[in-house]
Amino acid sequence: MEDKQWILCPVCGCKTRLQIREDTILRNFPLYCPKCKQETLIDIQKLKISVIKEPDAQTQSR
Repeated sequence: MEDKQWILCPVCGCKTRLQIREDTILRNFPLYCPKCKQETLIDIQKLKISVIKEPDAQTQSR
């Protein structure tokens, strides 16, 4: 039997509505948490979840 686990929100730590298996690979996936109502970009490979930090918007100077 393949190992499955729930994806936990990286912000609040609560369980989301998604499960992943050992062979799941996600890149730039927008993970939404129904509890804290935050959306976070994540990468998943071999049950290891890493959060993608988006650069803040820079103001344009003239």
